[in-house]
Amino acid sequence: MSKNIKLRKGLDIKLVGKAEAVLENTPMAKSYAVSPLDYENVTPKLLVKVGDKVEAGSALFFDKNNPRILFTSPVSGVVSAINRGEKRKLLNVAVEPDQVQVYKELPVVNVAKAERSEVIEMLLQSGLWTRIVERPYGVIANPEAKPKAIFVSAFDSAPLAPDYNFILKEERAAVEAGMAVLAKLTDGKVHLSARKGDEGYMAEVKGVEYHTFEGKHPAGNVGVQIHHIDRIAKGDIVWTVNIQDVAIIGRYATSGKLDMSKVVAVAGSEAQKPLYKRIISGAAIESVVGSVAAGVRIISGDVLTGVTTAADGYISANANVVTLIPEGDKYELLGWAMPRFHRFSVSRAYFSWLCPKKEYKLDTNLNGGERPFVVTGLYENYLPMDVYVSYLLKAILVGDLDKMENLGIYEVLPEDLALCEFVDPSKIDMQQIVRDGINLMIKES
Repeated sequence: MSKNIKLRKGLDIKLVGKAEAVLENTPMAKSYAVSPLDYENVTPKLLVKVGDKVEAGSALFFDKNNPRILFTSPVSGVVSAINRGEKRKLLNVAVEPDQVQVYKELPVVNVAKAERSEVIEMLLQSGLWTRIVERPYGVIANPEAKPKAIFVSAFDSAPLAPDYNFILKEERAAVEAGMAVLAKLTDGKVHLSARKGDEGYMAEVKGVEYHTFEGKHPAGNVGVQIHHIDRIAKGDIVWTVNIQDVAIIGRYATSGKLDMSKVVAVAGSEAQKPLYKRIISGAAIESVVGSVAAGVRIISGDVLTGVTTAADGYISANANVVTLIPEGDKYELLGWAMPRFHRFSVSRAYFSWLCPKKEYKLDTNLNGGERPFVVTGLYENYLPMDVYVSYLLKAILVGDLDKMENLGIYEVLPEDLALCEFVDPSKIDMQQIVRDGINLMIKES
């Protein structure tokens, strides 16, 4: 039986440039890349060098912390570059694709009859294990651990987020096969959550505990859903998987071929034509957005949690939307004194609050600099979780592990506080503070 959960806190940020329900198949990009920076707490060890020939599914590097975790190429071709940053830090491994793709022969098991260990090994060898995220801490799941449950969110409530019902309308069999794979990984339940009134075929997927959510962003965040379905206590482990990755896992389990194709939304006020594009994971940004004018910010992901990406960069492994918005490099003289109907505000500082359905063309300007915390209870109006945000952040800043535990560090990831960061009058980089706190917990434990 499904359960509906109504959230009363949150905020929907209405932006210009939502992707139309039109899907284009993009041609093969000139280059694809796999980056360890798309994952937390990964120490990569290379398995290839420039000039090596690889197949789709060939391992490019592994994690020194757990050598069983492989990062595989999404395409066949030639390793064209190994890009490094400061202190020779590995940024990514780039592959120039073949015109005709060749797929590595990888182990595939009959999921219905296989043991849990066999399913895990299948996912590890294919590189798809990296798509399973462990909470607390938001790191790649430990294959030696056993989660109490697995959570999948079938909708995204972030600004200009993609419509997964549209993206996955032809992927029902793959989604169901992927859910069957996940069910093998836990003795607990696989939880699937959809937006109330927009469930699509998700309500009919078998073998899952089904939930619906209604409310404003961050209702689509899997962390918020976990909080209201089965909270994480100290010592608990849960795993989460993005719904598109569930489909990729399902395709692999049924076909034996590592097909890393996915659909991303190209959105934002500066997008030439906001729509959906089918790509292969790790594609070059230019293959999706084309030429971009000066003064445009390219974000791999949504505007709250995405990563700024150069025009010659690559789409991150976790991104399901590429957002283009103006750079905030223009300033208004005495702008604070104007009515500013064109400016969005969560308070009633501007008269734009009179137009609740208006879509806005926002830029990256912070409209102010960082300043001290003001304890006002503001953040708790937007985060539908029992977490005292300002107290948790202060505990992290002073490194008080006991208070961090008591105040909910196990329940949150940076993305869960992204909306609080947006409304914060103090301009505090909350997401980075939370990540620093999580890294401290990992180090101390």
